[in-house]
Amino acid sequence: MSRKWRIVVGSDDAGLAYKEALKHDLEADGRVARVIDVGVHPEGTTDYPHVAVAAARLIKEGKADRALLVCGTGLGVAISANKVPGIRAVTAHDGYSVERAVKSNNAQVLCFGQRVIGLELARRLAAEWLGYSFDPTSNSARKVDAISTYEVVREDATDEASLLESEALASSC
Repeated sequence: MSRKWRIVVGSDDAGLAYKEALKHDLEADGRVARVIDVGVHPEGTTDYPHVAVAAARLIKEGKADRALLVCGTGLGVAISANKVPGIRAVTAHDGYSVERAVKSNNAQVLCFGQRVIGLELARRLAAEWLGYSFDPTSNSARKVDAISTYEVVREDATDEASLLESEALASSC
């Protein structure tokens, strides 16, 4: 049996129409166990950073597996979600980027821009996204681990990240 995802959806008012359509699609998809809507809701307005961070925190806290966020461009929600340590959010408007975001980068958050991508393409990409999983034994795993070393707040981790960065620069010369 395949995994059943717990998905957070969120948007600002510029992405509300797509968020509502994608939420409906996710709720009808048998691969989804639960959809958690962090807003914005039709009767309100919320700036995208608040929605994106709320969604990312649910993933970090283990209350959700992934998030699908929409704003005007998909960029603001991605930047905001990435402020939560351990979260990897991407904006992707094509199938290859959506696939690689999960398979190569273990991105938990997919962001769309309602002013950038057509609704039918967004629906197709969201459906494809549910079928992708990260392989922790892949060659990409060590790269994702390297990204994570830059997020650690301890001084020794900063030193470790600096050392890794120095080694990478030295080997590229």
